[in-house]
Amino acid sequence: MVISHRGDWRNAPENSLQAIRNCIAMGVDIVEIDIQKTKDGQLVLMHDKTLDRTTTGKGNVSAWTLDSLKTLFLRDGIGHTTAHKIPTLEEAMRAAKDYIMVNLDKCYDYFPQAYSILEKTQTVDHVILKGSNKTVEAVKKDLAIYLNQIYFMPIVNLDKPGAEQMIRDFQQHLKPVAIEFVFSSDTSRVISKFNEIKQKGSRIWVNSLWSELCAGHDDERAVVDIDKNYGWILMKGTNMVQTDRPLLWIEYLFNHHTVK
Repeated sequence: MVISHRGDWRNAPENSLQAIRNCIAMGVDIVEIDIQKTKDGQLVLMHDKTLDRTTTGKGNVSAWTLDSLKTLFLRDGIGHTTAHKIPTLEEAMRAAKDYIMVNLDKCYDYFPQAYSILEKTQTVDHVILKGSNKTVEAVKKDLAIYLNQIYFMPIVNLDKPGAEQMIRDFQQHLKPVAIEFVFSSDTSRVISKFNEIKQKGSRIWVNSLWSELCAGHDDERAVVDIDKNYGWILMKGTNMVQTDRPLLWIEYLFNHHTVK
């Protein structure tokens, strides 16, 4: 499965409705989006806490009301102003409905409100919620009333001590649909156990976004040597990849057969 990071941001502003629609047209399986909250409590798509990098506005998202944010324009990947507006989570889910799965990032703390939007748009089953640096106990406490309704995915950093125990805890007690793995080197013995982890019911999610997330087998290196990088990721047993080059991954999987 191919996950497009912040949508198709090379051809549309990141976290825009057009970035989502491009992913749908491209055949991407899941689009990853980021959530921030406005001054008047509305959930919008935005990676940064501030507006400066990706919009024509300045300052914190939390200092602007939704109406005021809607007067701004999104910038593209090289900073040019576009005609695109900042979408709400509701607008994004309506665009995705029936077409593509959605991975919600930076949404853990807002999830009760987000869940109401998912119910309203009938897209609860479209979403994977992720959580970083969360124990099983914390997730059970924070998401108790939602865990039977949603797909939850923990993020496990293999560079940190206790990673193997965290994996065991989550697979034993929550049986997550997937586990997102982060690793700066390929020395962790967990990498050799990816197939075993899959056999216990969790998909293997790896990020090819940049070097520190995937032991140097990232998107930009794949442009130069695709087999050495994307091929390496696949050979380890990965079956979900988040990327900044979704079309390159789709073409590679088509030509080399998707791992099961």
